[in-house]
This record gives sequence, structure tokens and C-alpha cells, in this order.
Amino acid sequence: MSFKRLLGSLALGAAIAFPAMADNDPAVETRQGQFKLFVHNFGVLGSMAQGRIDYDADLAQTAADNLFHLTRHDQSRLWPEGTDSMSIDGTRAKPEIWDNLDDFVAKFVALQDAAETLQGAAGQGLDTMQGAFGPTAGTCQACHQEYREEAS
Repeated sequence: MSFKRLLGSLALGAAIAFPAMADNDPAVETRQGQFKLFVHNFGVLGSMAQGRIDYDADLAQTAADNLFHLTRHDQSRLWPEGTDSMSIDGTRAKPEIWDNLDDFVAKFVALQDAAETLQGAAGQGLDTMQGAFGPTAGTCQACHQEYREEAS
């Protein structure tokens, strides 16, 4: 089943099953943990891409492999309605995610595609990794611009 179809069907189920969410909602905590893993692996690749650390093909490949697999993790239960920044404290997820679910999912699918390209490029040399890293990071930024609150 595609991510989009699965997310859409489970989001409706989650909205029914979890009508009131606490500030320490396990879904929010889990998705934030997953995003911390994204940041950790993007940090390794970004540091190499920017020359802050030496390029290491094995380390770059491991980070890209991790990102690829993180984008394949089923997130459908991590985004129940009512877990946005207007409903609970401790999240930066804008309510627009649920208003524009198709666009939100399309942006995540773009990240999945870019992560796959990055996975194929990361261990092939600094220039090749840099060429795939920029577009992958851009997919994250595109989603953040639309669907994540600024840090306070």
C-alpha cells in the first residue's frame, strides 16, 4: 500500500480513535524522535557537503542509508488530527498539515524519492554526494516552509 493511501486512511481512523490529545502524546513524541534521527543523519552529510568535516564514503553511505530507511518508516500513526501546534503544546506541526494532507504527503513522497537518489550517490565521492544532498535537503525545506512553525 502506498504511503499516501495508508496515511490518508489511518489519519481518519486516528482522528476517530484519538479525539483529545495530551501534550505528551506518544505519536508526537515518536515523530519528534524520528525527526531527530533525520537531523542526526542530515548533519553528517551536511557537514561533509559544506567541508566542515572530511568526506568519508563509508560514513556518508551509512547516513544516506539511514535516511532512506527513515523515509520508508510507516508514519501514518504519527500524525493524528489534534496533534498540531494550535491544539497542543510541544509541537511545531501546523494545522495546515491536516487541511492540505494531499500536499503534505506529496512533499513527503518527494523526500522519499530524493533520499533514494542520495542513497545511490552518497558513497560515490564528495561531488556526487553534494549533488544529491542539496535537492534532498530542499525537499525538507519545502515541507518546513509550509507545515512547520518557526522555533520560538
